[in-house]
Amino acid sequence: MVDYGVTESRYGKGRDALLDAAIRAVADDGLRRLTYRRVASEAGVGHTLVAHHFGSIDTLVEQALQRSFARSVATISTRPGSGDLNALFAGLSTFAEVDAVDQAFQFELMLESRRRPGLRPHVRRVRDAYVDAIGTELTLAGLEPDPALSHLIYSAAEGLILEQITGDDREPTDAALNHLRGLLRRTARPTEGADTECMRLQGS
Repeated sequence: MVDYGVTESRYGKGRDALLDAAIRAVADDGLRRLTYRRVASEAGVGHTLVAHHFGSIDTLVEQALQRSFARSVATISTRPGSGDLNALFAGLSTFAEVDAVDQAFQFELMLESRRRPGLRPHVRRVRDAYVDAIGTELTLAGLEPDPALSHLIYSAAEGLILEQITGDDREPTDAALNHLRGLLRRTARPTEGADTECMRLQGS
């Protein structure tokens, strides 16, 4: 199985519930209105409990972003590690439809990072992890490794998600992704050592 760089939560369900509450609060109200009290109200607990668990708002935001990424990275492929281009982003529009909160949360952080440079390393780290995961699937599909192509595909997918969660229509997303997969299939060529690379990535 391919490791997309997702770290499983080491904490209990109570802490994860607070992180989910923070994600919802930011998605609904924006990052600038995030406080311990707002998270506590969303989670139905006392605000001192939130402060006790995280110690600072910055730590809360960083860990909430990690949790949000761990859920959304699974949308890159419905068959991770297979190199199946038909599976690339096959579940993306469904995820954006049923869990727009995670996507809205991540977009809020991306926009806020323009005003708060301290957020940029966290946003960049998540972006790079998405790009690397896409690159893994493309390599397994037989495309020459190309970080610029992986970044282009990531940016296209991000734009489609943004349009969908602000327009409530998944059909354009699915149609565009079908075209994207078709373009990639025409570009893909069996590369020397691709099978070896596939075995290496699947075994890592």
